[in-house]
Amino acid sequence: MNVGFIGAGNMATAFMGGLLSTGIVKEENLFLTDASQGALDKLKETWPSVSVNTDNLAFLDRLDFLVLSVKPHIYEPVILQIRDYIRPETVIITIAAGKTRKQVNDLFGKQIKLVRTMPNTPALVGEGMTAVCPGESISSGEKEQVLSLLAAVGKTEVLEESYFDAFTGLCGSGPAYVYMFIEALADAAVREGLPRDKAYTMASQTLLGSARMVLETGQHPGVLKDQVCSPGGTTIEAVGVLEEKGFRSTVMEAVRACTLKSKALSRG
Repeated sequence: MNVGFIGAGNMATAFMGGLLSTGIVKEENLFLTDASQGALDKLKETWPSVSVNTDNLAFLDRLDFLVLSVKPHIYEPVILQIRDYIRPETVIITIAAGKTRKQVNDLFGKQIKLVRTMPNTPALVGEGMTAVCPGESISSGEKEQVLSLLAAVGKTEVLEESYFDAFTGLCGSGPAYVYMFIEALADAAVREGLPRDKAYTMASQTLLGSARMVLETGQHPGVLKDQVCSPGGTTIEAVGVLEEKGFRSTVMEAVRACTLKSKALSRG
């Protein structure tokens, strides 16, 4: 299959790297356009067989899948430029926050094969979480192909579009909350005398290992937490402080605030 990208930003290059490293797509079946010749030249140094061009119309006649990987505010001019040259059978994949399927379809001015997705930044290291919402014109086979492509950069979850704002609050913005938690844990360890570089490594590994415990054991996070909390021990003492200071409610309110902001942006 031939997969094309318009926009050579971090997410596009991560996506391409995942496709190539997993063997889902070969270099000669990848196509990329970008306004920056420098960005294209840099990419060619890594993947010499990938076809690149500064003209967004260059490869449209041969693509099975096209990923619109430009910033949301660039969607309109790009779509207006390419809409008359898209093949009816090409599946369009969007990755822009706040761009609904209706908004994108309206810009194309016709019914297209459209899949709205929203990845998060850990996709850059192959550990993303991507929400996927196929349009009505997408067949079951095409949906499975899209899920296979997106699996190259992490896990996927098919969601109704109405859930995308909540997904933004949880996963789209979630990495920022986690980075703040890692930073806070490391700062606390530094205050207790640990070297900062070691504190960051240990805090990050603790979060990584804990997340894998949830995913791989299938146990409820509360059960796993209770397994660490011995009666009268050190961990339950720390958990008590987190509860007293409103840790859970603060996180919940942060996700709600982000979700509401996402809804406001989606309404324009």
